Formats: sequence, structure tokens, C-alpha cells
Amino acid sequence: MTMLHVQPETSGLSPRSARPQRPARMEPLAVLPVFLPLTGRKAVLAGGGEPAAWKAELLLAAGGELHLFTDNPCEDLAALLADPALSPRIHHAFRRWQPEDLTGAALAIADAEDDEDAAAFFAAARAAGVPVNVIDRPAFCQFQFGGIVNRSPLVVGISTDGAAPVLGQTVRQKIETLLPPGLSRWAQLAARIRAAVSERLESVALRRRFWRQFSEAAFARGAPKVEEDFGALIDHLAEEVPASGEVVLVGAGPGDAAHLTLGAMRALQSADVILFDDLVSAEVLELARREAKRMLVGKRGGRESCAQEDINDMMVSLARQGRKVVRLKSGDPMVFGRAGEEIARLEAEGIPVSVVPGITAASAMAARLKVSLTHRDHAQSLRLMTAHSRHGGLPDTLDLSGRATSASTTVFYMGRRMADSLRQRLLSEGVSPDLPVVAHGSVSRPEEKIWTGRLADLTSTAMAAFGDAPVLIGIGQVFAAAKVGEEAGLPVVAAQVQARKVRA
Repeated sequence: MTMLHVQPETSGLSPRSARPQRPARMEPLAVLPVFLPLTGRKAVLAGGGEPAAWKAELLLAAGGELHLFTDNPCEDLAALLADPALSPRIHHAFRRWQPEDLTGAALAIADAEDDEDAAAFFAAARAAGVPVNVIDRPAFCQFQFGGIVNRSPLVVGISTDGAAPVLGQTVRQKIETLLPPGLSRWAQLAARIRAAVSERLESVALRRRFWRQFSEAAFARGAPKVEEDFGALIDHLAEEVPASGEVVLVGAGPGDAAHLTLGAMRALQSADVILFDDLVSAEVLELARREAKRMLVGKRGGRESCAQEDINDMMVSLARQGRKVVRLKSGDPMVFGRAGEEIARLEAEGIPVSVVPGITAASAMAARLKVSLTHRDHAQSLRLMTAHSRHGGLPDTLDLSGRATSASTTVFYMGRRMADSLRQRLLSEGVSPDLPVVAHGSVSRPEEKIWTGRLADLTSTAMAAFGDAPVLIGIGQVFAAAKVGEEAGLPVVAAQVQARKVRA
């Protein structure tokens, strides 16, 4: 029986109306991450318990002048007070705080005994115009302390807005393992040589190029070498003719940001301009460098979009301005992505171009269905084919003979509108009408849908349930073992209801 398996939809959109959502300049933030310089500034701390001791250490580490008010400091606070390196910056009063103590403070923190004490401190701080935090009492906090990864002057702050503290701790641990301990020394070195870099390298493009090399070295080496080495690098770059920009063709994968490669992430984080296709998901774009300009160049079958030559012209123009351009394509750039035309144009213009491969939709479909596309019992070859020629119809040059098709797995890209043509052509070439077929729409996305059946059932009526979603059509014996229904997290009950609607 032919069945359409439908994943639960999100955001109240029907299958026909669902569209990839374009991201705002920035997605909503629960809190604003702000980094506050405290060196030489007054920081008030009221209370003497262990929570206050941790905040005292934090304020002192940030260079603050600590004004401590407590008549009963705990052991850890007493140790800070006795430390000769810290004691000159600690002003300790053996008494309870008073409202006038908050005057001129950069911030105020309290380890309150009860809600009454917390409310009084909160009110006094607000009256003095001082940002206030009462430890472990969110109702009396104007700001929060998050997790910290310290590679000072590189500091990473982590917050879950109080929703999941343990998750925040886990994230901090993960980041700790990713950032080399020596990164602190690289950041310190950057501060010392920044003026020299700006003086010697007048071109913005050259300065950006230098700092990219510098940053790559920070992760590739354990510790920075002597400053003279970087002086030589500055001299070398200063003597060069100002370089043009470059273009990187990047595969964004089928949609789910989890399918991005590490190379794609690095390219997105270093881009000046991102030219992205309509099928690139909002989740992927959200991972790009914030300062990068994003331009939709919308290549999508059946819709109004930029002409390929216009896209080529845009890449050339932007690169000649010295910018790093990322041409972000859904799936893999080298699989039906027209990358060959773009590479040829860029090379003809003398513009450096490189490629970061991505996970193509056929691979993502196979993973989702738990199907080996090259199972040795069913397929001696794997064929990735386009269902569209330059003129919009099924290409006449495709080898769809029964002999070739029965011994292989064939995946057609952009096949939804060609369903009838594909069925008729394959049947006319002697392909069995019982050959298993899978149609997979919006692969790896929340709105994905899967149709399974036989070649004889592959019709435009069946494909209508996908709306205008991008659809892959897989044909071959390997799809007889496709994991659908509850095994794949796709509800069979909803699928049966939808299938009846299609057949009706």
C-alpha cells in the first residue's frame, strides 16, 4: 500500500504553506551579554558567607576595588583579606552595609540573610543607580553571573538565564576543552602588536589577512613565538601588492545545522559577505559571523531567482573589493550546485576560489531512513541524477534502461514536478512497476515528509502532498528496507490519514 509518512509540523504551518524562515539580524536573546571593565572601580559586596567569598574573588580578579561590608567573614573571605597581593584593593568595614555605602559604585552584590534584607539592599542600590545582584535571589537581581571560560583578555561568558544551570556548566566544560590554555598569551600578544600592525599594514584587506593568519596560528601552536617573528610577518605582508579577496563555495548540507562540517563553520565565521541560496536554513545562517553581510540569491526551481550570471558578477565584484565571499549552497556545492560555472568564472577573473564540501541530500536521506544506498545485495552502483534539464524537462540523455536501473540505486534531485515523466520513462525502458520508491521532502528539516510506494504509484497526485518543498526521489531495491513509521519517528497514524486524502 502506498503511504505518505508525515512528521509533526511546527509553527502552525500546513505542509503546503511551510517555508524556510529567513533569520532576523539576530535571533531573540534572553539576556544581553555585557562585559564590564572593573579595573580601579568601586564594587560593593555585602555579606560574609561562602557565596560572597566567590563573588569577592571574581570582582578582585576583574581588577575591582572591593568594598566589603560584613562583621563575620567566612574562612575563604578571611584568606582573601590576608592575601598581601589583594588586601590593598579590599576596603573592609566590620559592620552592616548602609545605603550611603553604595554611592559611586560600579555594581553592588549582596549575600542576604532573608528576603527582607534582600529587598532593602535591592531598593538602596536602585535608588543609588547602581546595578544590583542579590545572590541566589533572582527577584532582586538586575544582572546575572554566568559561567566563565578564562583566557584573559579573551573571556567567554555563558548564561542560560537561570533556566538550566547544569547545561550551562556542561557548555563551559566543552568550551574549556576546545580553547587551548595558551590562547591567553596569544590574546595578550595581539594587544601588544595591534598598533604596529595598523601602522605597517594600511590596507584593511591586508590587516584582516594578517589577523586571520595570527588567529589560525593561535589554535595550531601551543604558545606564541617571540614578537620578532610576527614583526617579520608584518614586514612581509606590507611589501606585498594589496591582495584581492577570495571566494569559498561552501556546502550547507540539507538543512539541519548539525550536518555542517567543521570547515563550513570556519568559513562562515570568517566571511565578510555570504551569498546564500533559498534552501539554506535559518539555523545554518545563525552560525555565521555576526558582522557578515548576508545576501539571498535564491536559486530554487520554479521560483523567481537571481540569474546565474548575476551571481557570478556579484562574486567577482565583492572579491575585487578585498572581501572574503562565502557562496553558501544547500547540500554539496559540487552536486547539482552549478559550482563548475562559478569556479570557471572566478578562475577566469584571477580570483582565488576554494571549495568546502557539504553533506548532499541523498546521504542525509539514507541516514534518516537507515538505508545503505550501496547495499551489496541490491546495488552495484549509486547514481545521482537531476530530473531537470536546462529546458526544464526530464533530460533525454539519462540512462534509465531496465538493466541499468535494476542493478543500482538511483536518486533523482529536483524530482517532484517530474514524477509522471519519470514513471512513464522508466516503465517504457522496462523497469519493473514494483520497484520500491521513496520520495523525501525537506530532508532533515522539521517539516520533512516521506512517501513510500512502488514505481507504478509514483504520480504527480502523490507528490502534491509535498507542496513546493524540495523533494528527492529514490528508486531501487535498497528502499524496500527503508525505516519509516515509528522506527524513524514519523507517525504512522497521521500518515494513513494523509495517504487517504492523497488517494481521494
